Parts: sequence; C-alpha cells; structure tokens
Amino acid sequence: MDSERIQRAVRELLEAIGENPDRAELRDTPEKVSESYQEFFKGVAADPLEYLQESFPADSTELVMLKDIELVSICEHHLLPFTGVAHVAFLPDKKIIGLGRIAKVVEVLASRPQLQENLGNQIADAIVEGLNPKGVLVVLEAKHQCVASRGARQPEVNTLTSSARGLMEKPEYRQEAMGLISK
Repeated sequence: MDSERIQRAVRELLEAIGENPDRAELRDTPEKVSESYQEFFKGVAADPLEYLQESFPADSTELVMLKDIELVSICEHHLLPFTGVAHVAFLPDKKIIGLGRIAKVVEVLASRPQLQENLGNQIADAIVEGLNPKGVLVVLEAKHQCVASRGARQPEVNTLTSSARGLMEKPEYRQEAMGLISK
C-alpha cells in the first residue's frame, strides 16, 4: 500500500469538506487513517487459499461447523465498516483442515473493500476450491455503519446472508446447519 498517497488523499478529503488539515486536532489524522487502512485492507493482496494448503485425511464426512467467527470489513460503497460474525459449515469429502485456517480465510476475505453479499460467496468458493468438500454453507450476520449512520439510520438492523454450495444447497443438509447456528 502507498502510505504517502493515502495521507495526501486524506488531506485532500479534509480540505474538500471545508476543514483545515493543519488544525492541531487534525494534524495527525492523515497518518492515522493510513495506518488504519493498512490493517483494514490487508487482505487485498492476500490469497485465502494459502490457508487451505495443509490438509489432513478426513476419517469422517459429518458436518463441521465454525460458529461466530468475528469479522470486520469495510463496505465498498461507502468505505464505512460492517462488523459481525460468520458461521461456516462444510461436509468433508477426503480432507479436513486445521479449524483456525477457516477463520483465517474469513479474515483475509473480509479485509478488503467488500459487500456482505459477495463476501459469503467468496468464503464458500475458497473453501470449495481449497478443500473440495461435499458441501459448504456460509451464513453472515453483520451490522453496517452505512445503514446505522446515514440513509436509513437503523443502528440495530442486522443483515443476514447465506451462501451454499454442493450438498448444502439441499434443504435437509442446510436445515441441520441452520439449526446448529440458531442454538
């Protein structure tokens, strides 16, 4: 990332809204925003499949679920955060992965300018590509600052999205996973 360019852009933004970027309270803002962006967007150049390389033979093909994986992302429409949790379920075929690796896939893909609707699909597709499971279900629950602080101004609204692949597209498999999520 180009830290200097981000800082110049933040100065320009402050000037464009009628602020003085040299005012004492704003003097360090361009640098702080640049530092924040380094973290918010660390997934832009990262490959989520990197975390799915080291797998193990699967002795079981029963449902595996990680529930309540925390996520922080930035809405690509408004550059405001959305925060929430991801629930990721998959039906192994021939291999499984260290469970923390699934959380890393969520983190990498969330650390990009994103739309929640696309994020769930990207997580599901990465797991399909990396593990070739019989099925995947990703359910995301998030609160969006663009909904809370502008436009609709609904701070308590949760947005839920789901993305299913393979057997998890079938109601009987999806129902088991959704039941576990709601517990």
